[in-house]
Amino acid sequence: MKVLSIGTDRKLFEDSSTVLSRMISYASKVEEMHIIVFTKKGFREKNIGNLHIHPTNSVNPLYYIFDAIKIGEEIIKNNNLSLTNSVLSTQDPFETGVVGYFLHKRHFLPFQVQVHTDFLSSHFKIGFINKIRVFIARFVIQKAQGIRVVSDVIKESVKNKFPKLSVNIEVLPIFVDIQNIVNFVPNESAKKVFSNFKFTIFMASRLAKEKRINIALKVLKNIVIEFPKTGLVIAGNGPELVKLKKLTDKLSLQNNVVFIGWQNDIVSYLKEADLFLLTSEYEGYGMTLVEAGASGCPIVTTEVGLAKTSLFKNNENSLVCPVGDIKCIEKSVSSLIHDNSKRELFKRKLQESLINTSISFDDYTTKYVNILKSMLTNV
Repeated sequence: MKVLSIGTDRKLFEDSSTVLSRMISYASKVEEMHIIVFTKKGFREKNIGNLHIHPTNSVNPLYYIFDAIKIGEEIIKNNNLSLTNSVLSTQDPFETGVVGYFLHKRHFLPFQVQVHTDFLSSHFKIGFINKIRVFIARFVIQKAQGIRVVSDVIKESVKNKFPKLSVNIEVLPIFVDIQNIVNFVPNESAKKVFSNFKFTIFMASRLAKEKRINIALKVLKNIVIEFPKTGLVIAGNGPELVKLKKLTDKLSLQNNVVFIGWQNDIVSYLKEADLFLLTSEYEGYGMTLVEAGASGCPIVTTEVGLAKTSLFKNNENSLVCPVGDIKCIEKSVSSLIHDNSKRELFKRKLQESLINTSISFDDYTTKYVNILKSMLTNV
């Protein structure tokens, strides 16, 4: 089987990235694998064995779709990809989904759409660009021959919205190496960042509006009244950074908040933190929740992604609050600061649950490839 995939993850061009390692493993189980990646100019094609990564090298983002279609046409023609030997997969039902649909329509390759984001959430639909993406997704989803989602929550959401879909919706979460995280020994840099605080709250995410980091700052403002040595360490970069720093100053939290930029090794910080906090409006999966749980870090989270499932909502693994509910988040954080035994319970229960349900990397990649192969058998 040959695979043509369209995505947006530029970390595929970094030799040490986990996503590149994952794709190399996928490629080892198929005849050949081509990945077209939306990029601006400045990237070089990457070839590792039978894995071929093609940048669009577009003049600007407006040309991503057109450039990807052109590259896809060339790949299909030059590598003899056909209806009977190849599968087409897109990373999302939005811009990459449009590329996949056009290539499918012209060459009839079995077409799979992956859904990593809960795009049917009312919170996702806020903003002009996301409204356009939802409109596109409603069209693309119904043209696919296969759909892969990262959680049962998204599967039910898609099924309810599109009750006439005749294709299988396969659930395959994002892979997290649970055992490796459990056994991981944190480096000293995290300890230094946390050393000025008696209790440390850690956050790791892109600093975007939908992540609602401003809520965490407002919660902290009230927390430090009773616990002045509480610290909030935020790992991440994004368009909201300047606004968040200004809000930190406005709330007089300069001595309690540390922005450390994005970190490749967030597990060290999770291992050293007293609490992991997630305040997002929506998540497709919420991989950092799994990483925090496997690290043994107690969690307070909004009801998004995996936090909607029984793994997180059974009151033995974490504290889950409605999106935007500052009072609930504040109460939850405060309760964990007060009660060390509750923190220890959360740490043990969630870590045990994750270990018991984890699978090996090889088993995971085999499942992924088998989902693609099943599409060929249904042609």
